[in-house]
Amino acid sequence: MKNFTINNPTILHFGKDVLKNLPKAANEFGNKVLLMYGKGSVIRNGYYQFVVDILRKENFTITEYSGIKPNPIVEDVEKAIETGIINKVDLIIALGGGSVIDTAKTTAVCIPENLNPWDVVKSKILPSKSLPVITILTLAATGTEMNPYAVIQNNRTNEKIGFGFPIMFPKHSFLNPEFTYSVPEDYTAYGITDIIAHAAENFFGNGSSPLADRFAASIIKEAMYYAPLVLDEPENYEYRANMLLQSTCALNGITAYGKSGGDWGVHSAGHILSLLYDMPHGATLSVAYPAWFKLQKSRIPDRLKTFATLIYDNPDIDEFISNTEKFFLSINCPVSLKSEGFADTEKNIIIKMMKQNKVTGNNYKLSENDITEFVELMFG
Repeated sequence: MKNFTINNPTILHFGKDVLKNLPKAANEFGNKVLLMYGKGSVIRNGYYQFVVDILRKENFTITEYSGIKPNPIVEDVEKAIETGIINKVDLIIALGGGSVIDTAKTTAVCIPENLNPWDVVKSKILPSKSLPVITILTLAATGTEMNPYAVIQNNRTNEKIGFGFPIMFPKHSFLNPEFTYSVPEDYTAYGITDIIAHAAENFFGNGSSPLADRFAASIIKEAMYYAPLVLDEPENYEYRANMLLQSTCALNGITAYGKSGGDWGVHSAGHILSLLYDMPHGATLSVAYPAWFKLQKSRIPDRLKTFATLIYDNPDIDEFISNTEKFFLSINCPVSLKSEGFADTEKNIIIKMMKQNKVTGNNYKLSENDITEFVELMFG
């Protein structure tokens, strides 16, 4: 087991009516709020007005930055930084899913010193300050509401990069399961895939920690159990609450205790598909994970047998991969690029971009030949 330190400073407010505590939480940091959100679903579903009314009632000054897309881009960060500096905001409130929160976290570490955000993402500049960030989550998927990481895409350089600093933990995160009722069926399913993938990435991290492995496996089994229930009854509070808690726990640290971080090779590959084709993040993971399992089955059979046994009570690796693919298909998530209409001519484009971005895992490294085989397996 690896040495580790536990320090998760995010205060999590979970359940119905928790937003009544939003003004008190925000008042810890100031009066001038930069409210960041996406392309309109929070307005259509009434969440935006609900939050704005709470803040205005307590006389907060609100500046807005909206239009953040599902695969967050550095241009939005650049514009949000400018907006925040001009309006001298004291804190950021992020209303939305992972893309909005990741954009807000990146913006927050750049505003105090007016840093170049892409230099921060690439760790060319190490920020020493951050504006406080409060998150209001509307999607069970990301886990970013309780960790210090973000993923940002740069279409100018053809890169999509995950990064993080300890100062990027949100100060408060508000999770009301009712705010996830309106998530469409496809994005609910993609979120479930993301939850499973986050737990799996940590399972395949470096280090031996049987308890952490069981935490990860339990989250995956819970997600698989609740998936058909929540898709069938999207406004069932208990189903949505359980899914939201699984999402947070998959990436708030507990699945990595005793390890030196997760592998993240599958996410690294999935980011390329999002970068090239704007493919939903969860859909990239349901394609990439079965392919990665096939790539690794003769290399790490013991580790895969342990994983298979914890998930399905069966150590057979081929059956494990088949069952996983069947699960993803049962919630209408793709398991091959060919089934999604990708032509064989796209293979070389994907391979080239994966090599250019040095796609690999932290624990299980991928050679250039591995990348080629990985892409072939993703096509099915």
